Amino acid sequence: MNRVALAVVLAVAAAAVAAFALWPSSPRHPIQATVAVREALAEDRAGFARALAPRPVSFPEDHGPHPDFRTEWWYYTGNLTTAAGRHVGFQLTFFRVALSPEEAPRASAWATRQLYVAHFAVTDTAGGRFHAASRASRAALGLAGAQAAPFRVWVERWSAEGEDGATRLRAQEGDVAIDLAVSPAKAVVLQGDRGLSQKGPEPGNASLYYSFTRMPARGTVRLGAETLEVAGEAWMDREWSTSALGAAVEGWDWFAVQLDDGRELMVYQLRRRDGTMDPFSAGTLVAADGTARRLEAADVRIEPLAHWTSPHSGVRYPARWRVSVPSAELQLEIEPRLADQELRVGTRYWEGAVAVAGSSAGRPAAGHGYVELVGYGE
Repeated sequence: MNRVALAVVLAVAAAAVAAFALWPSSPRHPIQATVAVREALAEDRAGFARALAPRPVSFPEDHGPHPDFRTEWWYYTGNLTTAAGRHVGFQLTFFRVALSPEEAPRASAWATRQLYVAHFAVTDTAGGRFHAASRASRAALGLAGAQAAPFRVWVERWSAEGEDGATRLRAQEGDVAIDLAVSPAKAVVLQGDRGLSQKGPEPGNASLYYSFTRMPARGTVRLGAETLEVAGEAWMDREWSTSALGAAVEGWDWFAVQLDDGRELMVYQLRRRDGTMDPFSAGTLVAADGTARRLEAADVRIEPLAHWTSPHSGVRYPARWRVSVPSAELQLEIEPRLADQELRVGTRYWEGAVAVAGSSAGRPAAGHGYVELVGYGE
């Protein structure tokens, strides 16, 4: 998925936060959406590494940071339920943003060219509530950072950390918190061309991109006075890049679907300013045995079926979709668990838990997933 532009937007937002002593996003210092995607794409990319060709993925090294690239992110989303069937969705995302291509020699222990931003959100479906927060800090004095072995990425006390063969996700904002263990049930999926996900015609307008598309999850979610024991499935996206959207593109819609038959579908649609879909839109269909099939723009049809207008920002978003992959005889209807899952955390976008129903080769199909909508209302 093309989260490159979002990460660059976050670079601008994070730099603004840095100017004010890098306060975390809290009730005392709320971060409001003020930066548009297109404005942020003017950032200088000179001196940074570019994603120019496929390259082998190496673990554990590629779980860790790639500081020569402008941006990268570790993206966890998931759908969880209690034993009684109560649904909760979560998002925990860490972004690294390089402010310059080289480290300037400075004596201060605060000196760094790396900023980290994290987003944390929980969807309480039964309670009809959506909680979202952001934190930002510099990669100095242990405030934030990433490392490959042992794996850890963190912003203050929010973290994803390797533990006993799994990854432990922990975050808390006020009286909302998660403490989850996730581990891959399938092999890594290399998105695009052997991990090179091209986003436009310009050489280097691409990311290096892999995913773990099905990760059993278990742990606790705290919602106010309630602590819920939950289990379910998570999805992890991992990208690093020095790139930007093409001049004609204003945003994207990203879908990550886990079907009950064991398959997963990832699709991102890059939206042009004239309302058409960019030809570099793409996706992947993962079979139950983990075999991944690359999808081109022409292989997927996405049709909005309804819309929702945010009472907070006034932005109108698609709110239900029909997504079809004709060659796989797959037709799905995707609907948000809650209409209001809009994040306003330094940049503004909609990302939330969705329910999935439809048909596959004439038989009923169902599942769950996450959808991200970026660039609306700019």
